[in-house]
Amino acid sequence: MRTIGVIPSRWGSTRFPGKSLHPICGKPLVRWVVEAAQRARLLDEVIVATDDVRIAKAVGGFARVAMTRPDHPSGTDRVAEAAQAGDGDVVINIQGDEPLIDPGLIDALAERMRGEPGWAMATAACPIRSQRDLEARTVVKVVVDREGGALYFSRLPIPCRRDGEPDLGSGLYLRHLGIYAYRGSFLRRLVAEPPCALERAESLEQLRALHIGGRIAVIRTEELGVGVDTPEDVAAVEAILAARG
Repeated sequence: MRTIGVIPSRWGSTRFPGKSLHPICGKPLVRWVVEAAQRARLLDEVIVATDDVRIAKAVGGFARVAMTRPDHPSGTDRVAEAAQAGDGDVVINIQGDEPLIDPGLIDALAERMRGEPGWAMATAACPIRSQRDLEARTVVKVVVDREGGALYFSRLPIPCRRDGEPDLGSGLYLRHLGIYAYRGSFLRRLVAEPPCALERAESLEQLRALHIGGRIAVIRTEELGVGVDTPEDVAAVEAILAARG
């Protein structure tokens, strides 16, 4: 069994073209992600999956690069092509715009998948701390069962409290974080399936996994993480890095 970290990285971005190579404290964004992933203890390999030669050239000196097809409909498809995983392998999809990703979270996902064969996937969530985030459709929510498995993901506030206001201190309200671990056999099955009606309605790919019967473990963390979606986010990340020294 191998545990493979794959970082999908593409040039095109509606809000921030070329962000993978945008400098953050003197290094390209994607390099920060790679170096964080390389600090994870349980990854046997880190791969950058891209269809752009500019990114491949920039990354080639410090990580393995997998050149992938340019027509993939999602990052998951790109990850599956790059990983070429065996049935028992674990593949972790690490977002390419998360320069501050916690290596400990990557290890927690890998450990959960290695230790419990019943899980098809694993992902992460943190507490929702504001009514604004609970109501925002850009913030994905997840509810879990008693074993920490995902029951459903939605852009709407879930669970719905029929009487009164939601109790954000109850531990019921969780924000989904976009990092995934897959068993190799399930990843191949997932990308071979067409989007289901739930996925199309919510625009959430993980609903396809639930629809076809995949069990998704949800790792709880207190850290929201900081992504780079727009040029304005770069200053915030650099400020955090400067504070860390």
